[in-house]
This record gives sequence, structure tokens and C-alpha cells, in this order.
Amino acid sequence: MPHPYTHPAAFDRLLILITTLLHHPGIGTADPLTDSDLPNDAMVAVLDQVKTVAQTLGFPVVDWSVHTLRKDLRTLRTYGILDDRMYRWGYYLGTGACSKQELSLALQALASQAAMQGDPRIQTVYDRLEKRLRGLNLELGGQLLYPVRTHLDRAIVPTNPDEMRRKGQYKSTLFAKLPELEQAIISGQAIELYRQRSPYHPKAIGHQAIYPLQLIYSDIAWYLLSENVSNGHLALSRIDRFTDYLRILPQTDRSMDSQQASLQTAHELLRNGWGLSLGNYEEQQLERAGQLPLEEIQVRFFGSVVPFILEADSRHPRQRLRNRRRDKQGNPIQVDYCIPLPRRSWFEFSRWVRSFGSNAQVLAPTELVAEFQQMAIDLAQRYPMN
Repeated sequence: MPHPYTHPAAFDRLLILITTLLHHPGIGTADPLTDSDLPNDAMVAVLDQVKTVAQTLGFPVVDWSVHTLRKDLRTLRTYGILDDRMYRWGYYLGTGACSKQELSLALQALASQAAMQGDPRIQTVYDRLEKRLRGLNLELGGQLLYPVRTHLDRAIVPTNPDEMRRKGQYKSTLFAKLPELEQAIISGQAIELYRQRSPYHPKAIGHQAIYPLQLIYSDIAWYLLSENVSNGHLALSRIDRFTDYLRILPQTDRSMDSQQASLQTAHELLRNGWGLSLGNYEEQQLERAGQLPLEEIQVRFFGSVVPFILEADSRHPRQRLRNRRRDKQGNPIQVDYCIPLPRRSWFEFSRWVRSFGSNAQVLAPTELVAEFQQMAIDLAQRYPMN
């Protein structure tokens, strides 16, 4: 029995299909947000693109149809060029799921995270990809790797163990165990770590048994979001405050559904509050049960900072702006910023308010007003008038 691709036209059609999938990843779905397998009209879209590629390359299109296309796709599965699974949101080959533009955007994010957030694993991956793609970057005149987007938030502590060793400044931190930590996250494995520093809670120093949930970069540092094995308490901790001690706890694996559920709960707490503190165990349990009342905070802003307060209309989903005042020229000169927050968030919210100096005045609640009054007295004593 002759091979189905003995005829040159059939072989050309198969290679052109491969070329199409290489240069147009994701082809084969009318709507990338739909949850259906590739219907006939989506297959027609693939066929149309294959014909366009063939014409561009100068190959004749003869008797090509959805039927022959499906046969060619089965052949690609047989030889492992396509995986033996459904491609619900379009076809692509191997891990080549990006167009050149999408790849460029992804590389920009990697480069920024490697350089500014000091992620050692991302740096290794980016360096590897940058070398592989130098030819394509030259072909595109340097556009592929040009940093159109970047982040300027920079880590304030060393994060790359290899770099620390080269500089003779090695510190024992959990950054040395990132591969094991990431594997524990995606495997639902419980681990034991050792916290070597805890400025806000000195009693927390020591061994901790946790389910690691996510690595989060925020402002100046990398944090580990975790769930306590014994009581389910969720917390965020600076990665550099742990040593490089990491032990997998036996017979503690759990499903990804459990990991996702805990992760979702943690992010709900983050959205509900202000900053990174998720509170102590008792108040967190009440908040998760919907039994912890939020307390209204009101801050009045004055002068030159008012436009900055007004323009940030998405700073927090529950914020409200009241009592807006303008001068005779119509320029804003005063506004009250109101927001209900759990008490666990007061410290970080207050730190944000303090960044505006004398252009901010806390009006409520009375307990927070007293704290700011005392702070003003302390500042006056530090800067005595001559």
C-alpha cells in the first residue's frame, strides 16, 4: 500500500500546514474566549490560512478541503508533531504558542522581572532565550528584544545566590531553594522552612510547616504566600527572611483544587484590605467567615496632593471621595478620602497617608486620629523650633 503522502502535492500540503501552524499559532478558533472544540467554521479558518500561506509561497492549491485538512492534522498527531489532545483554543506546535508580537511582549516582562525584581530563575531563562533568539532579533532590526515595557520597582535585598557568591557576599536565604519551592507550590506539597528574621513578630522566628501557595513581588521585595499546615492561617512573608533550609513533609500532598481554593481566599483577603498584612489567626478566621466588621477611615487631603488623590479612581474598590472643594479658579484644593478597612490594614494604610506629610489629616476613627496626633507631637519634638 503506497504511503498517503507519496504524491508531491499531498506532501506539499502537509508541509504548508506545518508552516501555517508555526507562523500563525492559535489559528483554528473563531473566538479565543469560547469553550468549544474546533467547529467546522473554525476549521475553515485554518484552511483559509493554509491556502493563503500556500499562495504566498507560490504553491498551487488543488482540491484542498476541511476533510483533507483533518486528515493532515491526524498525521501530525501520529508523528507527535501535534499532541494527542484537543486544541480547544487553536492549534500550535509544541511550546510555540506565541506570535512574534506576543513573544516580544512576554520577553519584555521576563527581562524586567529578571533585572529589576532580581528573579534568578527568570534571569537564567531570559538569558537562554535571548541567545536563542538573537538571529530573529537581528532579522527584526532589534525590535523583538527592545524593552518597550519595563518595571522600575527594584528589590532592596540580594536575590541571586550565584551573584552573591561571585561578590563574596553570600547570605543563606530561601532564594537558594526556589526550584524546590516552586515545585512544592505546583505539587501541593507541605514543607518546613526556618524563619531567621521577623521584625514585626520576633516570636515567629523558628521552624514553620506550611503549604506554599504563591511567590509575590510587591514594591521592594519578594514574598511567599503560604498556609499554615496545622491551622490554615494564611500569611505573606519576605523570602529573604527565611534561611535556605527546606524540607518536604511526607504524606502531606494535596490537590491543585485545594491549592487554588486557598490561593483564592488569600487574594480575597488582599482585595478586602490594604497592603500585605493578612492579620493574625483569630481575626483572619472572623474575616473569612464574614463576621469581622470593617471600620470606616476618613482622611482629608489638602493642597497640591489633591489632584493625585482625585485621579486615582481605582486605588481601592471600596474607596469614596467626598467634600470636594475648589478655589476660585476651579482648581481642586480639598477632598475627603473614605474607605472601610479591617483593623489589620491600619498600619499599612497609615504609612500611605504619612507619605503625604502635612497635606493629609486623619478625621476618623478617633483611635487613628490619636495615633497621628501623637506622631505629630513626636515629630515636633524631633524638629524643635529655635
